[in-house]
Amino acid sequence: MSAQTFTVNERVLCYHGPLIYEAKVLKTDVWDESNTQSGVVGPHYYVHYKGWKQTWDEWVDASRLLKFNETNIALQKALQSQSQAAHAASASSSKAAKAQSAKDGPGVGSRGALGGRKDGARGTKRGREEDEGTRKPEMKLNVPEMLKVLLVDDWEAVTKNNQLVGLPRKPSVTELLEEFKQHVLEQATSTHLKDPKILLPTIIAGLQTYFDRALGANLLYRFERPQYAEIRKKFVTGPTVQVGQEKEMSAIYGAEHFLRMLVSLPQMVASSSMDGESVGLLREYVNELLQWMVKEKDRIFVPEYESASIAYQNISRS
Repeated sequence: MSAQTFTVNERVLCYHGPLIYEAKVLKTDVWDESNTQSGVVGPHYYVHYKGWKQTWDEWVDASRLLKFNETNIALQKALQSQSQAAHAASASSSKAAKAQSAKDGPGVGSRGALGGRKDGARGTKRGREEDEGTRKPEMKLNVPEMLKVLLVDDWEAVTKNNQLVGLPRKPSVTELLEEFKQHVLEQATSTHLKDPKILLPTIIAGLQTYFDRALGANLLYRFERPQYAEIRKKFVTGPTVQVGQEKEMSAIYGAEHFLRMLVSLPQMVASSSMDGESVGLLREYVNELLQWMVKEKDRIFVPEYESASIAYQNISRS
């Protein structure tokens, strides 16, 4: 939990699901075991989201709040830009997704967590208010401050500076996950994680599969799409690729894009059928993975992005 404190009438930024919104602190209180409404004890803040009706005001703990400063505003914009890029990428298939959703019920295609308001807020809140009985388990990740900074730097490099992550990456997402797996198993006797020998292979495989499926649809900024198309042609669909020798994107991309996926997991969980116990297990393992990524950051994140050529920039804007 954040060690920062906030005061009445303070202008703040507040996490709601995977995104961040401007808010104002209206009241403060300290909850203990006798009066906690959420199971969390300690300082709590009653916030009003800017531009939202008062019926959406709510109590949040300190881990949901950020100081209103340039760094956190940049993080807010990075997360919103990533979400908008995901929706723009899937717009062309929205009709098909809706038709399939009508047949199969709520699923990934419906993206219910981001419906409604332009910024995605109203759909999330309204969905919870309309039917508390079907409320989905929430997945709250503790994203370390260092990784938040890297996420902002990543957003600025691509969307503001016309730069790209050089590909293929070393280590790749596949290699990162294998290294994390070995790290956890080596610490098996001292780790707080539940049944790592049994659960870890399934969780690792699930994260890799989700990355491969989510990258093209949800994780790329518009500026990166021509690069993605070239990578697909080189390693998957091109005439020089031998049948059976195709590579998944998790073997090409690295920590930069993987971090984008990890911070989007709460959104994925909100639109899934995962039960509370499964969400809890995934949360614990992903939080451990994020801490491991901080320790390995100098090795697994690229030190400098590559400047795109003028020709590439022209293609990306066409």
